[in-house]
Amino acid sequence: MSNYMGVTGMFGKRETAVVVLRDADAIAESIRAALADASEAERPGLERAAALVAAAAEGGDAELRARWVRRRLADAGYEGELDAVAAVKSLRQAEPGLSLVAAVQLTKEAAAT
Repeated sequence: MSNYMGVTGMFGKRETAVVVLRDADAIAESIRAALADASEAERPGLERAAALVAAAAEGGDAELRARWVRRRLADAGYEGELDAVAAVKSLRQAEPGLSLVAAVQLTKEAAAT
């Protein structure tokens, strides 16, 4: 699972890298530690949080990138097809450092996932 996914660093004048960071293990361990000391009132919420972390951690990198693209497009107000030119345009407006090639690849991957 990732708590952050963003656009970082330039490889060249036109290419930007999209980096996936995974820290589900650290998050799950923190929740397990909290559960060990939790009161009966806190336990249901922490158990639900543990289940959500486990479910989110199951996806691969492609699924994580697709969720990121969908969230960025939703935040930008885009509601159309994910593999449309308008999706690429909206994604690049939401992430100005994203290259055209990367935006096309990400939207196509999101549509296929």
